[in-house]
Amino acid sequence: MPEPHSPASPAIVTRVMLVDDHPLVRDGLRARLEAVPGLHIVAEASSAEEALQLAATHLIDLALMDINMRGVNGIELTTTLHSQYPEIAVLILSMHDKSEYVIQSMRAGARGYVLKDAPSLDIVQAIETVRRGGIYYSAALAGQLSAPLPPHDLLTLREREVLRYIANGKSNKQIARELVLSVRTVETHRLNIKRKLAIDGQAELIKFAVEWQRLESGG
Repeated sequence: MPEPHSPASPAIVTRVMLVDDHPLVRDGLRARLEAVPGLHIVAEASSAEEALQLAATHLIDLALMDINMRGVNGIELTTTLHSQYPEIAVLILSMHDKSEYVIQSMRAGARGYVLKDAPSLDIVQAIETVRRGGIYYSAALAGQLSAPLPPHDLLTLREREVLRYIANGKSNKQIARELVLSVRTVETHRLNIKRKLAIDGQAELIKFAVEWQRLESGG
């Protein structure tokens, strides 16, 4: 569990998109979050399609997202957002407290999971933790998660692809060309990998990538 600390510092402006198909829920979240210094609700979406349209036209730091939505659900949307806009951190806000939802969400690219009945301070703390590059789970989920997720299990499919290229000594430009991505997107994926694995330097990342690939291939 993260250490308790104060709400989001006004020195860090976090632009938030609310994604929930219930207007009353979004209204409640907006009222709770707009009172926090440094948090700005810049977009609201009621569907995955609308969220992707807003992500393409707005500067967004974090998406606060429900899982249950009509059509494409929040986990599927997280996968798409993470692939197309890896710079947008996704924080799941859900009523589901089962471990499978948490694991699916994190593997899709979410950086945190908070229960909807959590106190406002917990949601603010989760936003701040995720915004600073950390990973956050609601304390109430501790009983559902029988053991912490192995770090590599937190990586998305795209991040695993990037990690394989890193293991093979490819540069960001080469990876971008192979995966048909921008160099900036590859750099963001690399940064997300380092954050999730708590890796500091480039040499340590390459060492982990090589060892991970060896284990994956059964070597």
